[in-house]
Amino acid sequence: MSIGFNEMSSMRRIRKFVPYAALFGIATLLGACQGSGVYQGVPVNSSAGSSTNIASLTSVIEANPSDANAYSTRGIAYGQAGKLDNAIEDFNRALQLNPQSFQTYANRALVYRRMGQNDLAISDYTRAINIKPDYDVAYVGRGNIYRQQGNFTAALNDFNSVISRDSSDARAFYNRGLIYQAQNQNPRAIEDFATAIGLNPKASAPYIARGISYLAVNDPNAAFSDLSMAVNLDRDSSVAWANRGLALEMLDKPKDARRNFTRAMTLDNSNQVARDGLRRVGGA
Repeated sequence: MSIGFNEMSSMRRIRKFVPYAALFGIATLLGACQGSGVYQGVPVNSSAGSSTNIASLTSVIEANPSDANAYSTRGIAYGQAGKLDNAIEDFNRALQLNPQSFQTYANRALVYRRMGQNDLAISDYTRAINIKPDYDVAYVGRGNIYRQQGNFTAALNDFNSVISRDSSDARAFYNRGLIYQAQNQNPRAIEDFATAIGLNPKASAPYIARGISYLAVNDPNAAFSDLSMAVNLDRDSSVAWANRGLALEMLDKPKDARRNFTRAMTLDNSNQVARDGLRRVGGA
């Protein structure tokens, strides 16, 4: 299929927005703490942290004050409820009672991550790995922190370690794909995202990521297909709608692109990809 000069110019103009799109929305920044130990930006499962559930777990602890698992279970509930300080207290007590619990170290690391204390999280993930060298959860968690810090070599080592032991772990393939994407190795990223999708076809994130990589290699049709699947799986993903708008813009469908950019802005007014897209196609 031949491509005209105007279409090529449009693609070149759009491509400069793709690297930003690939990064947009990857990291969630947590705000300062608010009342009752709940942190802004932390997903909250109100049922897990309900007074009834916490009271029940507390009664178990009172009946078994030396049971490390009881403290760990309540710590998980506090963590799910977004009450991170309480979770840390319970995990600390659990580890005092059972310092060989690699699961508790990994759970405490997750809470530290949510609190933005990445050095402490890395330390806990490493402790979990030292206790159980094949504990994939800790490798994936630590690898994610390394990736977000830009330490791609360390992150790749962690994800490759998981993949070498268990080729069915979708998380490792997805996160390794994000590193390849950040390094502009989009064909390799697409392969990893495809594997992640095959292993877990109901997750929207790998479709979004692969769609972004398809945009980067100038394949808007494939990108549109993936990003359409993503919005079907997650109608509230501003990132998916914005990048779907980019695909439609590259396909010379400005009206449809405008609708997608508008939808993205409705979901997240700070979405710069959508804002810039609206500026190009009209409507902002």
